[in-house]
Parts: sequence; structure tokens; C-alpha cells
Amino acid sequence: MTEVYPWQQALWQQLAGRSRHAHAYLLHGPAGIGKRALAERLVARLLCQRPAGLEACGQCKSCRLLHAGSHPDHFRLEPEEADKAIRVDQVRELVDFVVRTAQLGGRKVVLLEPAEAMNPNAANALLKSLEEPSGESVLLLISHQPSRLLPTIRSRCVQQACPLPGTADSLAWLRGSLPEQADEVLAELLVLAGGSPLAALRLYGEGVREQRAQVVEGVKQLLKQQAGVSQLVEAWNGVPLALLFDWFCDWSQLILRYQLTADERGLGLADMARVVRYLAEKSAQPRVLAMQDWLLAQRQKVLAKANLNRALLLEALLVQWASLPGPG
Repeated sequence: MTEVYPWQQALWQQLAGRSRHAHAYLLHGPAGIGKRALAERLVARLLCQRPAGLEACGQCKSCRLLHAGSHPDHFRLEPEEADKAIRVDQVRELVDFVVRTAQLGGRKVVLLEPAEAMNPNAANALLKSLEEPSGESVLLLISHQPSRLLPTIRSRCVQQACPLPGTADSLAWLRGSLPEQADEVLAELLVLAGGSPLAALRLYGEGVREQRAQVVEGVKQLLKQQAGVSQLVEAWNGVPLALLFDWFCDWSQLILRYQLTADERGLGLADMARVVRYLAEKSAQPRVLAMQDWLLAQRQKVLAKANLNRALLLEALLVQWASLPGPG
């Protein structure tokens, strides 16, 4: 049985309690808040032959087939490789599935994640199924970044924002998942994950705290001229580009915030607070703004899986970062 997260209860009652369902739902929200678990729970409820209230019974033929991963009326569509696009021929298989008759006589249910991974041809191929519903079929699209979807896809789905849990709920859940970790560590993980508890747990498992400590130390050495650009590019080879650009974008924003407010509470996590303050005091604001614009543009390319030269990109990043302090 899929885990039930406490912050989803109200939304679950709303979705599962419907007497009639839309042809397509777009479940969206930040990564790491349990959208996939919610969708899989809804898949089971929609396919169940003898639902028990709001839940799938878990015992009927449909539930047993779903649990075994062999349900003929369930289609799951994901990238064939991590961080790759969903291709048009994959979506064509989905379209063929939707127009077929349900083999168990009930609904056909599609789960597609992440929806923004579809390349343009794939997204256009999906539109036909969204525009011309076929029989008792329900498409569940999951998106972490709905703004990257075609407007025509968004407009043909019932858009459902999934709730982001509050800090107290997130920390309580993390304590149950990582009981050996101190509250300070859990709070830091939650900040690094943008408030998403499942993402925080994943970051812990991937050793992101250790990676961040390595990057922070490297930034300090760079500013003190104790380490060179090429040396750091090589040392950070195991740190994902998306994480690096998330952190540098965040630090540039904190620098600007401190320049505008001088608020000591707005310096971010303790590991970089002194560096942020130093750069805010020593850097010309136009230079910081230009740096932030460049960071955001490159981060968008990273998130879009553009074919980038990692070494050259990081070298450009570090050269600009090292040149921040000084006259404008």
C-alpha cells in the first residue's frame, strides 16, 4: 500500500470522493512532496473493482494485478533513462493504449511523470488524447515544473496543486524517517530541499550535506586565493550541476537581499552566512545583478538538459564569482 502523507489527507478526500472523474488531471507542485504517492494511490482507487470507501480494496483481481505490475488497463510512462526526455514514440504507445477497450471492463488509467520531460513532438502527440477522450480513461500527469508544459496541455487538464507541508509536519515526518539525526541536521536538510520532506530524505541519502560542505569550503578557498578555478572544477566533478546552480543562485539572491535590507536574519544557512555578508559588503550591486542574471539563464539550460560543457560552464561561473568583490 502506498504511504499516506498527513499533509495530503484533505486533497485525497476531495479526489477520491468524486463520483465522476475528469479525463485528465495535472498534479503539480515542488518535487519531494509526495505527488507520485498520491497519484499511485489514486490509480489503485480508480482501477479497483470493489473499492472500500475512499480506498482500493487490495483484494480484487484488479488490485492483485496492479500490485503484481501486470494490470492490462494501467499504463505508466516515464523517461527511459534518468534525466532524459520522453520521446514521441513512447507517447504514441500511450495513445494506442488509450483508444483500446479496457480488458477488465472498467477504466483505463495512465500515469505520466514528469510531464515536463516530454519533448515538443511528444507533447504535441499527447494533445490528441487530451482533446478527444476515449471511453473510461483517466490520465494522471505529474509535474514538478508546470510552467514548462505547453499551455494547450495545461488547459486540457484539471490542474490540481498538491499541498506543500508546513515546517512542523515536515520535521515530524523526517524525524520518523531519520531518527538518528539531530533536529539541526533535519532542519538544514529541509532548507536545502526547499521545504520538501521527501526531497530532504533523498538528499540525505545522496550525501548532499557532504557535497555542500565540500563546495562551501572550495568557495571560501577561491575567495582567499587558496585554490584555483581548475582545481575546484575537478574537485567538484561528483556534484550535480543542478545542485551547484541552485546553491549559487540562492547565494546571489541572499547577497542582493542583504545589500538592500542589511538584515542579519536573511543571510541563509550558517555555513555561508559570513561569506554572503562579505560579498554583499564588498561587491558592487550592478555586478551582483549581472551575475544573478547569468546564473539564472545557465540554470535554466541545466534544468532543460541542454548539451553543456560542464568544465567550461563551471570555469565561467567561478571566474565571475571570484571577481565579485571589488569596485564596480
